[in-house]
Amino acid sequence: MVDHPRARKLADRIQQIVAQMLDTRVKDPRLGFVTVTDVRVTGDLQHASVFYTVLGDEEAREGTAKALESAKGLIRSEVGKQTGVRLTPTLEFHLDAVPETAAHLDAALLEASRRDAELARLQAQAQYAGDADPYRKPLDEDQDAADEDAADGPDGAAR
Repeated sequence: MVDHPRARKLADRIQQIVAQMLDTRVKDPRLGFVTVTDVRVTGDLQHASVFYTVLGDEEAREGTAKALESAKGLIRSEVGKQTGVRLTPTLEFHLDAVPETAAHLDAALLEASRRDAELARLQAQAQYAGDADPYRKPLDEDQDAADEDAADGPDGAAR
């Protein structure tokens, strides 16, 4: 999807308006501590998806979702007044999954660091199964001459 500059500007403005409205004008007791994280507007400027997070448990999330649905008309009319676009976009509110994803990633990173520590502990106790360096190395020149003399045999003839 192409990110149109006009749609991006409108999305930024809608994010500011919605955050201001939730802070000052919407007085629903079901509304929890809400943060508007992102707004995405379609290319034709007809639909806006508002992503938000709520601090609290599942009950606070459900109450906030109901409060946002009931205040959708008020918020949309204010968006229309403050943006001045010909057709005010419809608003859809979506609970943002960023906190849950971040918690999942934190747990995965903790598990990875625990496994790394366990592997480091096992490596510190590890020993070689055979020689420490199992590869052949070139011999000294003196050693090469002694090996050739031993290969010739007692009468000096090569075998």
